[in-house]
Amino acid sequence: MAGENHTLVTEFVLSGLTESPEMKAICFLLFLVMYLITLVGNLGMIMLIRFDPRLHTPMYYFLSNLDFVDFCYSSTITPKMLVDFLTERRAISFGGCIAQLFCFVLTASVECLLLAVMAYDRYVAICNPLLYTVSMSRRVCAQLVAGSYLIGFVHALAQTISTFRLSFCSSNVINHYFCDIPPLIQLSCSDTYSNEIVLYTFGTFHGIVTSLEILVSYIYIISTILRIRSTGGRRKAFSTCASHLTAVMIFYGTTVFMYVRPISSYSLDRDKVVSVFYTVVIPMLNPLIYSLRNKEVKDALKRPKLKRIGFTFSP
Repeated sequence: MAGENHTLVTEFVLSGLTESPEMKAICFLLFLVMYLITLVGNLGMIMLIRFDPRLHTPMYYFLSNLDFVDFCYSSTITPKMLVDFLTERRAISFGGCIAQLFCFVLTASVECLLLAVMAYDRYVAICNPLLYTVSMSRRVCAQLVAGSYLIGFVHALAQTISTFRLSFCSSNVINHYFCDIPPLIQLSCSDTYSNEIVLYTFGTFHGIVTSLEILVSYIYIISTILRIRSTGGRRKAFSTCASHLTAVMIFYGTTVFMYVRPISSYSLDRDKVVSVFYTVVIPMLNPLIYSLRNKEVKDALKRPKLKRIGFTFSP
């Protein structure tokens, strides 16, 4: 990182979502409720999976990691945004901006990869059920999750170094409510061509490659399900995939739109609204999707020892 960055800019100012005092109050209450639901939903799902032996399967192992990532993902953005609704000067230090961008890219990348891993898990479970316990052993599952975190770390490190090697000399006002790559690139007075290449390359990998893996997995899954003669069997197979497919469509629909396109096509005022969806709404929706649409989770919640949600779980 160039030393001149630190002498020219010591902090950034976030423009936020709105300047209206009335809208700030409404947004604060709305996002506070959404954040609390996110915390309770994701941490609740992690504890439910941890304490119910019937949910100790690869699918729920991946889901508990997804819930953890969603918890971290939302906590990287939302608390700072809530504070900014209550203050006039929405400043973030240079180091704080680096940390926020790194954690945001890391958690978003890992979420993207975990969704692809979960699609592969469903493919093996439905298309090769006799080999499922071997193909998705505890060691393989741990390696898939560790690989997701490793790739996410490399992605976050590359994007953070690429972004903060730029010079910010004309203004320090970021037209966004958090430190994201496109508004920082637009704010810079350096040549940003290499940054656009890095952003597009990694965005293409995470957006296109993983979505293709999910698409191919579901083509095989659907073709296998359609060959099942029993109506009940088909319904059960579809129900195990419905929650994951819903989460995939919501997440990829917004992130691919945001990052797999030229920087010149960005409209930051419009994209701030889109960003709310994948930074605040999706981490809140995921545990709800998996609990409301998943019979095994609903059954687990009905079990007597899990209904005592003072979390007095018996071994």
